[in-house]
Amino acid sequence: MASTLRNIHDNNVIGSDDTVYRFLCPVKKTGSIIGKGGEIAKQIRSETKSNMRINEALPGCDERVVTIYSTNEELNRFGDEGELVCPALDALFKVYDVVVADIDDNDDDDDDGDDLSKKQTVTVRMLVPSDQIGCVIGKGGQVIQNLRNDTNAQIRVIKDHLPSCALALSHDELLQIIGEPLVVREALYQVASLLYDNPSRFQHLLLSSPSSMHQPGAMLMSAALTSSHRNYAVHRDITDAREFCVCFICPSENVGGVIGKGGGFINQIRQETGATIRVNTSETDDDDCIIFISSKEFYEDQSPAVNAAIRLQQRCSEKVGKDANDLAISTRLLVSSSQIGCLIGKGGAVISEMRSVTRANIKILQKEDVPKIAREDEEMVQITGNPDAAMKALTQVILRLRANSFDMDHGLVLLPTSLPYTESSNKSKYAKRDDYTKLNSNSKRRNNVS
Repeated sequence: MASTLRNIHDNNVIGSDDTVYRFLCPVKKTGSIIGKGGEIAKQIRSETKSNMRINEALPGCDERVVTIYSTNEELNRFGDEGELVCPALDALFKVYDVVVADIDDNDDDDDDGDDLSKKQTVTVRMLVPSDQIGCVIGKGGQVIQNLRNDTNAQIRVIKDHLPSCALALSHDELLQIIGEPLVVREALYQVASLLYDNPSRFQHLLLSSPSSMHQPGAMLMSAALTSSHRNYAVHRDITDAREFCVCFICPSENVGGVIGKGGGFINQIRQETGATIRVNTSETDDDDCIIFISSKEFYEDQSPAVNAAIRLQQRCSEKVGKDANDLAISTRLLVSSSQIGCLIGKGGAVISEMRSVTRANIKILQKEDVPKIAREDEEMVQITGNPDAAMKALTQVILRLRANSFDMDHGLVLLPTSLPYTESSNKSKYAKRDDYTKLNSNSKRRNNVS
């Protein structure tokens, strides 16, 4: 009962001990797990007592993130043998079965057999935080090699060239499984079981998504904007709120696009985000103006200023690509000299990390390289890259500035590029959980689970 109440009341919160899977569903197959009026998704949630969120499709991305999560306070009976599994794992396989059935229904091959193993190859892709992926790889790659040998599936961990639906603020890695449907199902079960026993330390942030930045009226959900504390106090002292500001340097020719016809666009952003947005042309020369975005906020809350800045970025940026096939933008920010250190880090470690994470070019310009509109105590941060990389870089930069403004430099969690795998991470946190030797020995039985 406690688990059901928590799922209903707190379905926008992922706890540190919950089980979380992020399944990448091809956009063209998403309808099969949503159903008319959301009926199928509702049925999966109801039958499994899990939570499921299907993110909006991002422009240019042919996959959508299906985040499946649940507490482990109650276990579901799974398959013909009634094995006990967490609700999220149960829901993951219901999603998998629906997607594979949809693929099969659209298969043009003439196959009179009912044996799933004779049907076409399928691919399963999941996003996994880098601090969690070690349990799948194992020391020296031993675990993933054993999985390949046991299941005959092609299993890969991909760190580069991630889809744009990967989290902007994390070091997501892509787990890919390819094979015949039953082979993939077996491999997915073993992988899901490993992830179940080894939750990410940062999974309370996993409802974050770049797609929220593209949803009209949606607030940006991110590491620095989402409270990880469930017992969050409703009554707070307003004097603890602080003003956070983002200051764009905007090319003068872009100002019309920022404002919109009759002020329509800028007023829409103000209304939807709650941020104060001012266009300052009084101190500018003919080339640039300042777009000043601010809001008074609490650190634990979603940030109106950050949300508005992300949505205004492209309109405030200069296009620097040579042609449509080489589209890149340059975003410029003014930052107080007293804050610039939080973006550089000791020995340049922070800015190097941000460049590596986002694959954008991030520069900090001082003195003579800063436009005349800057004040004496301001420096300029310049971000250049394709729109997706630039968006991720801007998010990194302004969230670090925000954390610094609230004296919370360590509140912004960025997953390290790699975390050492340790044997201790294989230990189950559930006393009733079978060990993986037993799981491997039961693989044939699980293949027959529907």
